[in-house]
Amino acid sequence: MDCLCEIIHCLVGSAVAALIVVLLVAHLTAGMVDLKRHEKETLFPTSTGEKEPFPSLHDPSSLVLSVIVPAYNEELRMPVMMEEAMGYLENRQKQQPLFTYEVIVVDDGSSDQTTEVALRYTRKYGADKVRVLTLVKNRGKGGAVRMGTLSSRGKLILMADADGATKFADVEKVEAGLHDVNIKPENMAISCGSRAHLEEEAVASRSRFRTFLMYGFHFLVWFFCVRGIKDTQCGFKLFTREAALKTFSSLHVERWAFDVELLYIAQCFKIPIAEVAVNWTEIEGSKLVPVWSWLQMGRDLVFIRLRYITGAWRLESPRKTD
Repeated sequence: MDCLCEIIHCLVGSAVAALIVVLLVAHLTAGMVDLKRHEKETLFPTSTGEKEPFPSLHDPSSLVLSVIVPAYNEELRMPVMMEEAMGYLENRQKQQPLFTYEVIVVDDGSSDQTTEVALRYTRKYGADKVRVLTLVKNRGKGGAVRMGTLSSRGKLILMADADGATKFADVEKVEAGLHDVNIKPENMAISCGSRAHLEEEAVASRSRFRTFLMYGFHFLVWFFCVRGIKDTQCGFKLFTREAALKTFSSLHVERWAFDVELLYIAQCFKIPIAEVAVNWTEIEGSKLVPVWSWLQMGRDLVFIRLRYITGAWRLESPRKTD
């Protein structure tokens, strides 16, 4: 019996020591909110090649909708998405003259011709409708979305993936979701596109190992960060301008798990969140490496919660970027 008690004490002591080590690592390796941008990232090229300064998310809105498209080495996949998006947006503007929009393509330090491909649409539609923000170095998808959002003019702000996996016309579905939640009195709300309704079909086509990783990731999301949202990772999310300012000003994670931190921040601020089923098709050429990316995201999920618990990260008041 004494031997058993000793073993239990050793196991408990080891677990406590391991937890302390994890807490220290999470706290000491925490990066701060980085809203600084290179001088080149403050300007966008017009259709004639001149440079003009981006506006700020802190400014009042001047358009109905801003679409933020993060793009890293997307010269091949982005044209399909842009053709669909611009076709929808142009047609909607013809039918609804009061509807105004902009698309901001954020080239996240690509090594291919992503910027040049995006600029073709600036030359075709004008810089008031299509703007290109080229980041000097790769920040990660979350960093790219944030930089584009902080440069936007829309009353509503939509993040949409460059691969076109989500049918763009489904923006009307997420807009309806936004209107279904209570956005008063501060006009804050988020509407998330969701693929949860497709999960059963996806599981049937995946290996057991990938299915295990997926369910493990869902559990970590639920346990550490976000509850009540079945699909946190769909790259089709709509924000009111006020909700975007509140959440993106506090965002720390700039890579794959940034969606989770955004929704965690939103729930901390009690911002209403709707989840809406959207059409989604898997597109070849994903930058996500199945095993390694899932492990990175799992680590980030644990660290997100621990860093807020230890005070390494705090919810920020919206502030101007440099």
